[in-house]
Amino acid sequence: MQPGQPFAISAAVSWPDRQFFHAGCRADVMKLLVEQDCPQCGAPVELTEADYVLCCESCGIRSMVQSNSLPRYVLPVSREVSSTGLLLAPYVRFKGTIYLVTESGIDHRVIDTTQVASSAQGLPASLGVRPQAMRLQRINPASENLFLSQTLKAGAILEKAASVGNLVPQVGQQFFHRAYIGEHLSYIYLPLVIKNSGLYDGVTEEKLCDLADFISGDLSSRRYDDGWKVRFVATLCPQCGAGLEGSGDCQVMLCPNCHSAWGLSTKELIRLDWQMQVGDSATKLFLPFWKISTHIPALNIYSFADFVERSNQPFLPRAQWRGKVMSVWVPAFRLRPKVFLQVGRQVTINQWRCRPVAAKLQPNFFPATLPFSEARQAVKLMLAAAAASPKRIFPMLPYTRLTEMTIQLIYLPFTELGCDWTQPHTGVAIGKNILKYSRTL
Repeated sequence: MQPGQPFAISAAVSWPDRQFFHAGCRADVMKLLVEQDCPQCGAPVELTEADYVLCCESCGIRSMVQSNSLPRYVLPVSREVSSTGLLLAPYVRFKGTIYLVTESGIDHRVIDTTQVASSAQGLPASLGVRPQAMRLQRINPASENLFLSQTLKAGAILEKAASVGNLVPQVGQQFFHRAYIGEHLSYIYLPLVIKNSGLYDGVTEEKLCDLADFISGDLSSRRYDDGWKVRFVATLCPQCGAGLEGSGDCQVMLCPNCHSAWGLSTKELIRLDWQMQVGDSATKLFLPFWKISTHIPALNIYSFADFVERSNQPFLPRAQWRGKVMSVWVPAFRLRPKVFLQVGRQVTINQWRCRPVAAKLQPNFFPATLPFSEARQAVKLMLAAAAASPKRIFPMLPYTRLTEMTIQLIYLPFTELGCDWTQPHTGVAIGKNILKYSRTL
C-alpha cells in the first residue's frame, strides 16, 4: 500500500474560478454585519465579524482593525429612542467549531450562541437572531451611556457553548481533549430604556419588566473604558513600505513588492517565514497551510518516521525520514469540521511528497483566514485524526506538549478536476462549493 491514500470531498455545483479571490465576493450568511466609516475618507464601509482588515472601495485604502479587547458592538435603537443616555446590557456571543476527543472518536459541532452576561433581573436570556439580522454599530465613546457590569466572563461561555452542542464527556466516558477552532468571541450590548416605571427594550420598545423587579438585582455599572477603543492602522509593509495585499477576513497579508508575509496581531504586524510548492501549467489555485514543525516528547515523536510508527500508519517509514523533523500541517483557512480534519490529516501524512521553495505573491493565492494561534490549538486534533490506532494516541493527548517548535506558512498548488480542487502531491480533493462557503463559517 502506498503511503497516504487520497480521499475526495465532492460538491455538486461548479462556480467561476476567480470569484472568491476578490475581497468583496464572499457569502456573508449569518455573520454579524457592522457599520463603520473609513478612517481615511469617511465613506461608509460594511464589515463582518471576521474582518480584520477594512478595505474601502471609495479610496482604496486598507487599514488593520486593532483593539486591546474583544470586539464590542451595540444593537441599533428604534427611531423613537435617543442613542445617548442609555443603559447597555452586555451579551457574550460565541461562534465557532468545538471538537471533542473521547474513547468513541472525534466529535464536532459548529455552534452559534449568545448569552446574557449580566445578573440584572428582567433581561432576555439571549438576543436570538437579532445580531445577525441587524447591522450592528461600534460603541460611541461620546454617547455617555452606562454599561451594566459583566458577571459572565468570556471564558465561561465556552463551557456553555460546549454544553449547548452536547460536547461534554458523558458519565463514564473517557475524555482526552477539547478544542475551540475558528471561534469568534464578541460582546453585543442591548440598549435599555427606563420609563413609565418599567424597563424597555431600546430596539423593539417592548416592556421587559417592572422597574421595581429590575432594580432588585445587580445594577452595578461603568462608563466607557478607553481599553475598548478600536484603532485603524495603515497596512504598509514594515520592510519596504509598499501597500500590503489581503482581503478583509485575512489573517496574513502579503507584500507584492518584496514578497514578504506578515501576520496580523492586536498590536503589530509579525514577520512570517513562508514558502510555496511549485505548481505547473495546470495550477489554478494555491491554498495556505500552517506547517508546525515540532518535537512531541509525550508521544516520543521527534521525526516524521517516529510519527509513522507511533500512529501505526499502514506503510513503513523510509530511512531518510529519520532525519526529517515531524511537522503537523493545518489548513490556514476555515473549513467544515469534518473536512478540516480530513484535509489536515491527508497533508500531514503525505508531507514527505512536498518540496516547498521560496515564495512569491501569485494572483491566485487563497487568503489565510485561520490565525496561527488557532492552528496551534489544532495540532492535537490532527494527531488524533491521523492515528490509525487511536489507542496509541488518544490517551496521551492530555500530556502532549510541543517543544522546539517552528512555524511556516506554505502555499500548495491545486488543480481543477470537475467539481473539485485537487492537490497533486498529497491527493487532497476539496469540493469547490465547500471551499467557497467555508468563508461564512
